[in-house]
Amino acid sequence: MTTVWLDGEVVEEAAARISPLDHGVLVGDGVFETLRVYGGVPFAWRRHLDRLGHSAAGLGLAVPDRDLLKAAARDVLDANALAEARLRITVTGGLAPLGSERGESPPTVIVAATEMRPWPPTTAVVISPWPRNERGATVGLKTISYAENVRALAYARERGAGEAIFPNTGGELCEATGSNVFVVQRGVVRTPPASAGCLLGVTRALVLELCAELGIPAEEMALSIGVLAHASDEVFLTSTTREVQGVSEVVESWKPPAPAPGPVTARLAAAFSALVARDLDP
Repeated sequence: MTTVWLDGEVVEEAAARISPLDHGVLVGDGVFETLRVYGGVPFAWRRHLDRLGHSAAGLGLAVPDRDLLKAAARDVLDANALAEARLRITVTGGLAPLGSERGESPPTVIVAATEMRPWPPTTAVVISPWPRNERGATVGLKTISYAENVRALAYARERGAGEAIFPNTGGELCEATGSNVFVVQRGVVRTPPASAGCLLGVTRALVLELCAELGIPAEEMALSIGVLAHASDEVFLTSTTREVQGVSEVVESWKPPAPAPGPVTARLAAAFSALVARDLDP
């Protein structure tokens, strides 16, 4: 039976209780972080907790002390005997009235983990018909308001793809439902900037740093969504759980000129694996 950490207590999942008046349940008021666990150790703690703090500050939420969260994660991983896992920290607005107004209760905090199933080295993607609003109030924050992502991912699965990629309202490449998007054009690695409306992923940042380390030209720049179909030699996704995953096809739009993952994608995937092996908190 799965064990979780809820507001300071380690409890069995079946016994865990969150009020139906929790603001996260009522209106999606909350933030979260997902960490990949390797050999029982969460990867990139510092970066993920920095982003959790940034997201919480953006919504006006308080987050627990970092040492408390680390201890909670250890308790959950030990209780569930997990070595290779997905760890999630969720912070909601706590008890609140039936509406958008936040109450005066402290946040609800949940730490949970599940066994990690490895992703395949490549996946097909689709372009979402619903654009991301790059000027919204929660741009750049990792909130629990994921209904748009759920709908877009279902759209992708209905078409035999593993991920959906959002344009923004200006027709630029933005992000996928749970990952960042990179394209390789004549040997140069490119990814949308924050101004495109994408969440700045931890793995995204590490891949850009690896490019600099390996001497691979890389840049953040505004890109038309059309680059996926017409102007890229390679496309790949990055996320905490996917790591570096090649795109084999943009369904109904594009197939790569050579089998995926391409040479640049494969080189970065290998470099990321090497990074994990040498430093679990880069």
